[in-house]
Amino acid sequence: MRFAICNETYQNWTFEKMCEDAAAAGYHAIELAPFTLKEDPRELTVEEALTLCAKAKSFGLEILGLHWLLTKPTWFHITTPDALQRKETAKFGRHLAQFCGATGGRIMVWGSPKARNTLPEWNYEDAFKRAADCVREVAEECGKYGVVIAMEPLGRKETNFLNTAEETIRLCKLVDHPSCKLHLDVKAMSDESKPIPDIIRDSKEWTVHFHTNDPNLRGPGQGEVKYEPIIAALRETNYDGYLSVEVFDYTPDAPTIARQSIQYLKQVMGLK
Repeated sequence: MRFAICNETYQNWTFEKMCEDAAAAGYHAIELAPFTLKEDPRELTVEEALTLCAKAKSFGLEILGLHWLLTKPTWFHITTPDALQRKETAKFGRHLAQFCGATGGRIMVWGSPKARNTLPEWNYEDAFKRAADCVREVAEECGKYGVVIAMEPLGRKETNFLNTAEETIRLCKLVDHPSCKLHLDVKAMSDESKPIPDIIRDSKEWTVHFHTNDPNLRGPGQGEVKYEPIIAALRETNYDGYLSVEVFDYTPDAPTIARQSIQYLKQVMGLK
């Protein structure tokens, strides 16, 4: 398992300065949120992706992929009955697949809770099928660039759709494409009734990416969640992807968050 950190942790830092600090802290890769790169991410180009890749490599870092995919524009949606809205969402997803591949990234974490919420008047199974059809269209494009969609279960405070790993795996099965798998997030899993290590074990055939954080919105080890059983379960299931630090509370500052998080993870893993 290697270590990564999400770029939005570095609020208002230049890309080069962020890479310099992340590398100095001991990370192997960075994870990009498209909305942090351009006000309208639909305008991101392959040329820009290649430039970012080269800059990251100059600091010894990889770009592992993207997350927070549908934050901007805010009207994207995958469960809506509005066919045109879903069409535009899939179109943007296909664009991100090409951009992600050009950065050298291989993972697109699909969270975006507001872009999947369902309304009470919608039939759930119909909405479920609409989401699978939309995601499948993007997955087909991802496959062309060696990119995998990592569908993310999220807590009930964030969304009413795909709240558990089990439900999300059911969606992945309906998508039925090798470029659609599962992403697990410690904060989100903390909302499930099942213990986190059991979720990890039960999801081992589908998990391709993993976010480390805490329900208090801070980094791993900075809250009540103990990571010893989590790391043990990941090792037991032979997870060999990234442990990517994703926080939502950016205090006190990015360098402190980065270093405290990786130091704690290394300590739990018995690494120096």
